[in-house]
Amino acid sequence: MSSYMALYRKFRPDGFEDVKGQDAIVKTLKNQLAVGRIGHAYLFCGTRGTGKTSVAKIFARAVNCEHPADGSPCNECAMCRAIAAGTSLNVIEIDAASNNGVDNIREIREEVAYRPTEGRYKVYIIDEVHMLSIGAFNALLKTLEEPPEYVIFILATTEAHKIPITILSRCQRYDFKRISIDTISMRLLELVGKEGLDVEEKAVRYIARMADGSMRDALSLLDQCASFYIGERLTYEHVLEVLGAVDTQVFSRLLRELLNMDARAVIETVEEIVMQGRELSQFAADFTWYLRNLLLVVSSEGMEDVLDMSAENLARLREEAAIIDSDTLMRYIRIFSEISGQLKYAAQKRVLLEVSLIKLCRPQMEDTQDALFDRIRAIEKQMEQLEKKTVHARQDVRAAYVNAEEEGKKTAEPPALPKALSEDVKLVVQDFRSMVQDISPLLKTYLKKARLSAGEGNCLQIVLPDEVSESVVKTKEHIQEIKQLIADRIGKEIEIDVRHVEEGQRFEESFVDIENLINMEITVEE
Repeated sequence: MSSYMALYRKFRPDGFEDVKGQDAIVKTLKNQLAVGRIGHAYLFCGTRGTGKTSVAKIFARAVNCEHPADGSPCNECAMCRAIAAGTSLNVIEIDAASNNGVDNIREIREEVAYRPTEGRYKVYIIDEVHMLSIGAFNALLKTLEEPPEYVIFILATTEAHKIPITILSRCQRYDFKRISIDTISMRLLELVGKEGLDVEEKAVRYIARMADGSMRDALSLLDQCASFYIGERLTYEHVLEVLGAVDTQVFSRLLRELLNMDARAVIETVEEIVMQGRELSQFAADFTWYLRNLLLVVSSEGMEDVLDMSAENLARLREEAAIIDSDTLMRYIRIFSEISGQLKYAAQKRVLLEVSLIKLCRPQMEDTQDALFDRIRAIEKQMEQLEKKTVHARQDVRAAYVNAEEEGKKTAEPPALPKALSEDVKLVVQDFRSMVQDISPLLKTYLKKARLSAGEGNCLQIVLPDEVSESVVKTKEHIQEIKQLIADRIGKEIEIDVRHVEEGQRFEESFVDIENLINMEITVEE
């Protein structure tokens, strides 16, 4: 039985033309090889799987190749075959993670004194160079400063910030960027054809996104998924199942349940995800990405080119953009980013996720700033619903009034202004809306919805649309704040009585709208 070779090893680039997503770096190195301007030290930086070591090996073959073609190695001459097979003494690969001591670097300093027995250059490829100790870096410094003309150092690292500036200043630095989803998808589709695999294009794009800019990770994920479904067509649903991921429709449903603060529905969704065997930390990370895409749609128009998704998913995002604001999205993204990090190391992942989701649905359980924001949002939502009911009630009254006129019925006269109403109260009513602009923000939110009526003994009644609003405005501190504001304006103290409209009744059935009547009186006088 022949041994199987993993896809990322089988399809490691053999020449510069096979390197994907690093066009600027490849072009620069090929130009250096073409004109003979080869440096003595290179630093390749970038995240995992972006081609640092592969490019280093290709470059090592190219500088020693007997018949280079357009800067790339021919891969056919004796030197190219020896380097590719790992039998050449001209190319020395060192893993700095396990060879990070001073003695290891001193061995290199002793070896560079000897010229290569064949080929033109001795190439030292030091991978994860940031793992070297301070003493090892100091030992390497002298060799980098004055190397023999036949020695080339290629340092590769994922964490360039850990390398001393004295080393950085002696190297040509090349930053390998993350490979785009489109580039990874095209490469995977090409390799799928070579391997004779039957893979759905939507599945390939999802694997490319999950790879997070790493070609090696993409090939490993494809290898894993293809192995699970040998002899079958690899579909998008199959990839989700193997990787423990969740379809975007579930994210859309969960978001709407959170906005409605429906804790039961949220827990049922989590139950569904768990029973499907999905990985909860991956779910939280993917949901954060979903919220990020939604934030882009909410923030600006014309984001279709930035978002990598189907027209169907984009249409769903536009629908949700109309029911959520950017502030809420930013909070959700921050919260789920924290949850993603915590879930990776949590012993009870499901419990942690469910508690976090319930807190979002029940903000009264906490006294944090975020919870207060959610409480206000819930109250505002209730007030909007009550306002809609009030509007509908007014429309019904108008309709009834019109019908009564048409039928010749006598309608009741509008309520008259109470005789006991003083000029001071009238003055306050006329100027009440402008007064509200100078009050504290929370109180202002509720008073904007308030209507004015008159109580006994020249008492100003502030009527709120519901009991919750009344309980907020009726606190001792808020009553005193309103009285003080009125006293500052008219120089007199007015008694304040806070009420609310009983559920199922209209304002006009229980109170006299003195604000409307006074405004009518002023209009007539003018």
